[in-house]
Amino acid sequence: MKLPELRIGHLVAKIPIIQGGMAVRISTARLAAAVAEAGGVGLIAASGMPLDELRHEIRLARSLTKGIIGINAMVAAREFASLVRTAIEEGIDLVVAGAGFSRDMFGMGRESGTPIVPIVSSVKLAKISESLGAAAVVVEGKEAGGHLGTDQSMRVLVPEIKKAVKIPVIGAGGVITGRDIVEVMKLGADGVQMGTRFAASEESNAAPALKEFYLKARPEDVVLIKSPVGLPGRAVKNPFAEKILEGTAPTPDICKACLKHCEQNFCIIDALTRAQQGDVETGLVFTGEYIHKIDDILPVKEIFARLLKEVEEIN
Repeated sequence: MKLPELRIGHLVAKIPIIQGGMAVRISTARLAAAVAEAGGVGLIAASGMPLDELRHEIRLARSLTKGIIGINAMVAAREFASLVRTAIEEGIDLVVAGAGFSRDMFGMGRESGTPIVPIVSSVKLAKISESLGAAAVVVEGKEAGGHLGTDQSMRVLVPEIKKAVKIPVIGAGGVITGRDIVEVMKLGADGVQMGTRFAASEESNAAPALKEFYLKARPEDVVLIKSPVGLPGRAVKNPFAEKILEGTAPTPDICKACLKHCEQNFCIIDALTRAQQGDVETGLVFTGEYIHKIDDILPVKEIFARLLKEVEEIN
């Protein structure tokens, strides 16, 4: 099988793979640029970044590739609108938005001609997105890492949403191998979004200790926790995740007010930052459901080569 190009608005990616935006600071310029350079769409995870840092990351990514670079931002973040505006000012190619839904972002995209791509988990939200001017939708199922908007499988959602909208549909959640990509494309998807496989890449900004932790994860280690965002989150079980599940995670002494609405059961930005820096005991390690399928840390170029080889071998 040969993979088709992925068209999102005026953008054309040679390979229909979007690298998921993994915050805080897992997917930064180096990873996004490597994916874009390989022919996919690279995303910088903007959530949790000061605006100056986001500008720096976008400019750095631009210096590393002429490929397609976008941002991913959490709608639940208090600074969401500022992050989107800043990225658009820097000439970002597209904006992917999840962990909530914003009508305002479509107006920002229209003014600048920037494609807006919401992450959705229902037919209803996909149709609303299309009516508001979305250039495409990322359809995320229960297999995904991080914040989840559904308990349904992506493999159920993609065919339903593909029938309901005319814009490109990108399947996300549990896509690790070339065989996974082919399966999702056969369901009608125009492309796939992959997060966990790229978190475990050489160019990922995760600390070495976190990457090693990914490789040790087994199927039974993957759990659902309650995030302060107000959504369930998929994570790897470690002492901190166990405390969240027990309801004994430490609450923040000083609230950074990083979310529009926070349940304050723990500080998510601090927990994700600790993990990114390699503290796998007291950090929150978000992951997709099938992390156990990954058994090596590879350069992005090699990941793409392997994926394409696996795809080509399937009739």
